[in-house]
Amino acid sequence: MASNNNLAVLQALDTARTQWYHVKAIVIAGMGFFTDAYDLFCITAVSKLLGRLYFYNPDKPSTPGKFQPNINNLVTGVALFGTLSGQLVFGWLGDKLGRKKVYGITLILMVICAICSGLSFGSTSESVIGTLCFFRFWLGFGIGGDYPLSATIMSEYANKKTRGAFIAAVFAMQGVGIIFAGLVSMILSAIFLKLYKRPSFKEDPIFSTPPQADYLWRIVLMFGALPALLTFYWRMKMPETGRYTALIEGNAKQAAADMGRVLDIKLEEEEDKLSQFKAANQYPLLSSEFYRRHGLHLIGTMTTWFLLDIAFYSQNLTQKDIFPAMNLTKKAADVSALEEVYDNSRAMFIVALLGTFPGYWFTVLFIEKIGRFTIQLVGFFMMSIFMLILGLKYQYLKDENKSLFAVLYGLTFFFANFGPNSTTFVLPAELFPTRLRSTCHALSAASGKAGAIIAAFVVQKFTLSGEASKIRRALIFLAFTNMLGFCFTFLVPETRGRSLEEISGEDGGGQNETQMAARRSVTMQGSDRLEAN
Repeated sequence: MASNNNLAVLQALDTARTQWYHVKAIVIAGMGFFTDAYDLFCITAVSKLLGRLYFYNPDKPSTPGKFQPNINNLVTGVALFGTLSGQLVFGWLGDKLGRKKVYGITLILMVICAICSGLSFGSTSESVIGTLCFFRFWLGFGIGGDYPLSATIMSEYANKKTRGAFIAAVFAMQGVGIIFAGLVSMILSAIFLKLYKRPSFKEDPIFSTPPQADYLWRIVLMFGALPALLTFYWRMKMPETGRYTALIEGNAKQAAADMGRVLDIKLEEEEDKLSQFKAANQYPLLSSEFYRRHGLHLIGTMTTWFLLDIAFYSQNLTQKDIFPAMNLTKKAADVSALEEVYDNSRAMFIVALLGTFPGYWFTVLFIEKIGRFTIQLVGFFMMSIFMLILGLKYQYLKDENKSLFAVLYGLTFFFANFGPNSTTFVLPAELFPTRLRSTCHALSAASGKAGAIIAAFVVQKFTLSGEASKIRRALIFLAFTNMLGFCFTFLVPETRGRSLEEISGEDGGGQNETQMAARRSVTMQGSDRLEAN
């Protein structure tokens, strides 16, 4: 049905063989996500250094300087508030003004705020941290815009056979960004250690933190501006997506010209058929028609992303135990400030490389074979199992079986990324109509960031006392949230192998989309079993 009713430009995009412009789009959008992840996670590597530099208390000479819990949460979590706000604002603007116009603004904002974060100024410790938080909020605001725009652009450029893998590949650059956040911090701290070797805090509290260390955290934060700058030119050279130009701007001639150029074929303009498309898809977000067609889908994408991020951003509940168990970090009093940055960066790098990174790329490899729905269900289920085991046997694993503790911890990261952390990004970019795609993705992503904020500011309080019983209860609670995510996954249909217009009903096939999607899912599973036999 979709092939008969669709515009020629949309059919060409859906059936195009994978070529250079696909690769370029993945790299351009992916480098944005690389930058996003680096900027969000690099603060973790240097937050303890900031505490040593700015919050050392001479009245407690035997204790290294450190943030108060509320200040630590603010420094590491303020960017999440900015990200949530930016997702909503830029997601809406992406549908109103166009993907390309807004795409460049987010990048400029990220570059400026990454540099300004490193230049944070003030005459007191509180003013320096306050300035840092101000710029990290706006850095998060720019990062937030990248979520809906990158996903939407990639989905609208891709062909229907590899669309899921391409969107997942863009998101997988988040894993690379986390690795580089640890790697850059580790390399820079190693250089500073060679230049400014200092005794441990226990040996000499005053000289264990050299004043030159103030440059280290600033350089780490400012480095995040570099990858964004490198891709700015190419981001500005990308044409507007053919789907937005045709279906939203109503310019079939321009859409045919733009996509014909990148596909290297001649396309018909089809102005008459375009007017039929637009007439059938004018319903707004807040309407009974949208709710009838996509209400359950939006509830599904928002709830699953929300529940996933509560668990995903809470996984560092056990980092203070798992890092020493893997002999990656030492007690703060046993190392100098620079050694502490090096140890924490190395731990972050190893966990990301072995636990986080592989899961992203397993999704890229298997999302078109297994499907989004199955990967998300399995991921939520396995995360529940591993977190439940960690919670029930927390004290035993931490004290008596540290290697198994490390394995279970790594597996929760793996199945988060070979699971809902990837698919919750992919599905909102495919399920909704072109005129609301960026907005609906933004609503889903912002719901996720609301879950991340709960993790950072509520769940993390369980670690303040260090009591094993509270951490156990938190892990069991996270296992429960994952099972809720498993249940809410049934509100979203499988999308693989279908055009965006067929999925969203823009081609005229959306009168009973939920039932049609269910029938297609059953049919596809049946055909898969026949092929296997």
